[in-house]
Amino acid sequence: MPLRVQLAPAPALRSVHAALGSPAGLRGDAAPPGLRARTGPVHPDLSLPLHVLNGITASAGPPRTRLAGWRFLLRDAHGVVGAADTMLTADGWTFSHFCEGPFVASAETALRRAETLPAAYQPRLLSVPELYMLTLWLHGDTEADAAGGSPAPADLLVPLAPAPPGIAAHRPHRVDGLLPLLTRRLAPPPLLGTPA
Repeated sequence: MPLRVQLAPAPALRSVHAALGSPAGLRGDAAPPGLRARTGPVHPDLSLPLHVLNGITASAGPPRTRLAGWRFLLRDAHGVVGAADTMLTADGWTFSHFCEGPFVASAETALRRAETLPAAYQPRLLSVPELYMLTLWLHGDTEADAAGGSPAPADLLVPLAPAPPGIAAHRPHRVDGLLPLLTRRLAPPPLLGTPA
């Protein structure tokens, strides 16, 4: 089924267009080398809300998510070549930085595979900073506000490559199956002489 992508806030998209069109834009030192080497036009293609998962090991309740920004996949005539991130500031949505690398390519692969799933989902990105892990979050409520909410037990998380050791990249996991695994990964080891 097709993914139900929500549009990013218009000011976020405008900030990416402004960054791409500025004299420093993709030619400046802040742009990754692969993007600087592009000779043809690059445009924002798909926008995904980027959420951060905090409190995986907290005893005060379930983990919390917060919207950290919007990521725009950048495309040229040959395909996805990088991404542009935006963030919310006191003055509204603004361009943050350009990026490229394995997470960008992996996100494109995961999105293509997600379109073949039998159910419809709203695609989001979910970062787990403690594990240096980024996942494609396939949210089951396709009409939900993409800026809010937490992963539901039946939502799918697709770890992007490179995934942490022992976690297969591009394999969909239900949230209620993957979060306990991540919690165990981050839990401190038992002290010597105490029951495990």
